[in-house]
Amino acid sequence: MRNLKLILAYDGTDFAGWQVQPGRATIQGALASAIGRLTGENVLPQGSGRTDSGVHALAQVASFRTASVIPTENWALALNHILPAAIRVLEVAEVADDFHPRKSARAKTYRYRIHRGTVCSPFDARYVWHFPYQLDETAMIVAAEAVAGEHDFTSFTAVDPERVERMAGTSDGAKRNAPSHVSSNLPSIFPSDPPSNVRTILSSAWRRDGDELIYTVGGNGFLHHMVRNLVGTFILLGKGTLNQGDFERILAARNRSAAGPTAPASGLFLVSVEY
Repeated sequence: MRNLKLILAYDGTDFAGWQVQPGRATIQGALASAIGRLTGENVLPQGSGRTDSGVHALAQVASFRTASVIPTENWALALNHILPAAIRVLEVAEVADDFHPRKSARAKTYRYRIHRGTVCSPFDARYVWHFPYQLDETAMIVAAEAVAGEHDFTSFTAVDPERVERMAGTSDGAKRNAPSHVSSNLPSIFPSDPPSNVRTILSSAWRRDGDELIYTVGGNGFLHHMVRNLVGTFILLGKGTLNQGDFERILAARNRSAAGPTAPASGLFLVSVEY
């Protein structure tokens, strides 16, 4: 059996997220179907994480095992011929048998785009949160700095009933399973005592790019809706509903009800995964 690693880009607008769901279009389901048509095998490709309904990816990582003898260099062309246009395979490579896109991951980066112009082009609307109203962007920029470091992000995570079951049994063994060549200065994507809402954020910053206000955040792992809940809370700072002290108290509170609303999925992109 060969272990193939794929890098995918997709427009998540018309999909119910990554994870396969009965009767709903998903990225994982579309990819599994395309692989099955090529090989006749019933496989379920694994991803680096579950992007939610409507969330996009510039470089999602997935893998699957196959007995197929299709040359590695032919896989991307063959899969893209079958997949819907909203999903593209960018790269395919054969990797070590112990590689797993989620368990081997060391860090991820997400980007959230807010369109600040009065009018948002219909060609951009699927990929941004259009928010033309007055905001104190400086307050949002300052608040983002408080996110960096190791924190318990319970205040910014949605209830995810499947998470405890999914994380059960994950311990230091997950770290031991990571490839030996991985840089030792990046923490494992898994906490040592699961389940835990403690994560280490390596970078957290807002920047202006023309009519867009863009939030980029990288870390060793992210909780369900964490980035969108952070953005929703930053917006409250921008509106003046909260101040910097309030934000820091929310972070320390470990209480989801203390934080702001969940920002729309349309503006969120998975940018990259590090191994």
